[in-house]
Amino acid sequence: MTAVRQEGGIVLIDAGMAFPDEEMPGIDLVLPDFSYLRDHRDELRGIVLTHGHEDHVGALPYLLREFNDVPVYGTRLTLGLVRPKLAEHGIKRADLREVKAGDNIEVAGFGLEFINVNHSIP
Repeated sequence: MTAVRQEGGIVLIDAGMAFPDEEMPGIDLVLPDFSYLRDHRDELRGIVLTHGHEDHVGALPYLLREFNDVPVYGTRLTLGLVRPKLAEHGIKRADLREVKAGDNIEVAGFGLEFINVNHSIP
């Protein structure tokens, strides 16, 4: 999870989680610290998901419990993987916005261009 900030507001790139290693007994999930976002709640303008792996989208249900009015941008595949995860967590309202390669949008004054990349998941 990376927060990028400028005068127009904050854009969050991914909302992932980590999995504990063997040195963390009793820990099921490792979630990012949302305190900065809580402190700057009025500035968060959007969440951009790069792809659907858990380390990029796994914390999204926990984040949207607090920030359910923020648009979430992702490809059809990524949003398709996210929807059941949100439903599993009881998130009924989310502003999911589909983007595709070649799209250019502006969020919080940032120009975002979506491109195809080679990875194990698009």
